[in-house]
Amino acid sequence: MPPEIAAERERPPQPRLELINPVVTPLGSRYHAFHEGCLSVEGLTAVVPRHAKVRLSALDGAGRPYEAELSGRPARIAQHETDHLNGTLYLDRAEPRSLSTIGNHERFWAAPAR
Repeated sequence: MPPEIAAERERPPQPRLELINPVVTPLGSRYHAFHEGCLSVEGLTAVVPRHAKVRLSALDGAGRPYEAELSGRPARIAQHETDHLNGTLYLDRAEPRSLSTIGNHERFWAAPAR
């Protein structure tokens, strides 16, 4: 993905995020809404509002506890993956009218706003 599109979508390169026994706590009341997809529901995407900034408390791969403040895509990933642990899929939080096939999403929405 070109850097300008990655920046527009709040998707800078990032290290792997280890989430063992994660607890996600919202920081502030601001939300961002972006298209999400998931391997649990292949072929679909939808707009999901998520907290813009969160505090993540978890264990790393070696079992060491850590905390981090996350924003942008890392915050979205932490919320998405934590939802799975609680039996929630992104479709449960999605804006219903935004549901789209991946093909139509790429055709109509994948390009950055001009």
